[in-house]
Amino acid sequence: MSDVARRGRRYVALLGAPVVLLATGACAHGTGPFVWVDQIPERDVAPVGGEYRLGPGDVVTVQVFSHAEMSGRTKVRDDGKLSIPLLGDVVAAGLSPSALAHTVETELGKQNLAVGTRVTVALEERAPLRVSVIGEVARPGLFALDPGAGVAEALASAGGFTEFAHRDRLFVVRRQPELVRIRLTYDDLVRARGRAAELRLRPGDVVVVE
Repeated sequence: MSDVARRGRRYVALLGAPVVLLATGACAHGTGPFVWVDQIPERDVAPVGGEYRLGPGDVVTVQVFSHAEMSGRTKVRDDGKLSIPLLGDVVAAGLSPSALAHTVETELGKQNLAVGTRVTVALEERAPLRVSVIGEVARPGLFALDPGAGVAEALASAGGFTEFAHRDRLFVVRRQPELVRIRLTYDDLVRARGRAAELRLRPGDVVVVE
């Protein structure tokens, strides 16, 4: 069995099936499907203009003016969506509260539920930043990090690399809401090259060291 296959088995206890498939899928296809950190949209690297981006576990209040039946407090689920009465599920993860409000307004109009109405979204409770770090690190596990932490802080919390770690194979596995593997290298991270050091982690992210 290859080193990658053995590492894939170690992930099973910490991750759900979708991410495990990505990790073990590397056996046949190198490191598996991924996108380099410099290739992802800027909004997925760090908040733009100071706007907070919603993630799983965040609690918001949605106010649909003149439609109390669709207004209320709701939580962003692990799949990155939240539910609004009558409208149904709406993707919230990765959006700012104002962008989510615009999305809800648009969907209400498309479904002829509340054409031209105004929607506001307010963040009520911010989910704690809990990030899993797995693979070739000294202490794999789930860690509570300070808001705005990046990959370097996550690696430090996990005690750094093992002797078997490939420092050019660092990944952040994220749902937004689709599953994506963001790749970066340790050299770029410590030298602040490109966007590696700018990448801010979100609740539910998984840092993988191959």
